[in-house]
Amino acid sequence: MSAVGSGPNSTLPGDPPGGRRAVAVWGIGVSVYFVAVIFRTSLGVAGLDAADRFQVNASALSTFSILQLLVYAGMQIPVGLLVDRLGTKKVLTIGVVLFTAGQLGFAFSPSYGMALASRALLGCGDAMTFISVLRLGTRWFPARRGPLVAQLAGLAGMAGNLVSTLVLARLLHDVGWTAAFAGSALAGVVVLVLLVLFLKDHPEGHEPEPFPHHGAAYVRRQIAASWREPGTRLGLWVHFTTQFPAMVFLLLWGLPFLVEAQGLSRATAGELLTLVVLSNMVFGLVYGQVVARHHEARLPLALGTVGATALVWAVTLAHPGGPAPMWLLITLCVVLGACGPASMLGFDFARPANPPERQGTASGITNMGGFVASMTTLFLIGVLLDATGDDYTIAFSCVFLLQALGVSQILRLRGRAARRERERLVASRVETVHVPA
Repeated sequence: MSAVGSGPNSTLPGDPPGGRRAVAVWGIGVSVYFVAVIFRTSLGVAGLDAADRFQVNASALSTFSILQLLVYAGMQIPVGLLVDRLGTKKVLTIGVVLFTAGQLGFAFSPSYGMALASRALLGCGDAMTFISVLRLGTRWFPARRGPLVAQLAGLAGMAGNLVSTLVLARLLHDVGWTAAFAGSALAGVVVLVLLVLFLKDHPEGHEPEPFPHHGAAYVRRQIAASWREPGTRLGLWVHFTTQFPAMVFLLLWGLPFLVEAQGLSRATAGELLTLVVLSNMVFGLVYGQVVARHHEARLPLALGTVGATALVWAVTLAHPGGPAPMWLLITLCVVLGACGPASMLGFDFARPANPPERQGTASGITNMGGFVASMTTLFLIGVLLDATGDDYTIAFSCVFLLQALGVSQILRLRGRAARRERERLVASRVETVHVPA
């Protein structure tokens, strides 16, 4: 049984109108997220340079990625609460200042410790962007556009990843470490100016109703109310189960796997990593369109992505007679590209389960899922590689354990989430009928 919700042609009471102004304002928020992802993924193309600059080994280098994810995941619920309380513009402004300062600090860091602190600061600012952009979309576009708007935001993030891979890598080679990172920080200044001058939290006539904030009691109430909704918990587990295979592959372990276990050159391995990003962008457009037209397709798409990912990983790891053939590695990278768009479906379960004043908190809870899974998998693969003498087949098998855990929770929660969505949809229709013309 799949969760059901409003169809593609339904409009909830009080829906914002969308339109060109909505696209323009939302586009400013998306540009902030785009720059944040460039900064987030910039270390991925500078790993060897960072090791030389700070004179650190592979374990110390991996700490950059794990710390960044740890800060990002830990900030999700606090950021969600801040978005609900302060609004999108204020939180995005704080985020831009922090991640720009982090990128600039990374450019001039004289030591490993300072560089680590700069990446933590960057991760803190980065954590404030995506939830804010999701909230901006719900404030400016009709609810029926929610799935497509969310997928397009994720697409902008993948475009940022691509820019980091193609542009920043060349800048590092041409102008060096300090100039490349300090120069890229200027993009943060540009989006900060656009944000301050032009971004608005909501269109005129669609101001949210005032909601009382009472310190710790407010925080507990927001988190508890969001967590009680089965749709929020289902969204978290969908995000947990779908996102981490691709993130772990792109963030740290994909290149070593392709080079050391599969015998590819660094150039060929880099091309395959770029293929994951390009595939992600294509799947993002497809998934967004499908869910916008067929809301009930959310769960089949999520579970189908998990099944396809597990199958291709199993075939790749179990391939007899040495390295897997190129066609299989290409298939693996294409399928991994679907993981990011599938993880966005988690927000499509949490969004209709919560009223507007809890959207930020619910999105923060959902967004924790994939990053907790990614941190766990990054750590487990490293431990298993050390314990088995770099046996990638055993190390990457931990992916299946986390997928099994996530799928079991999805199947447990899907019925309750579907019932609650139907109840809310019926209630909203009744409310619409009784609203005087």
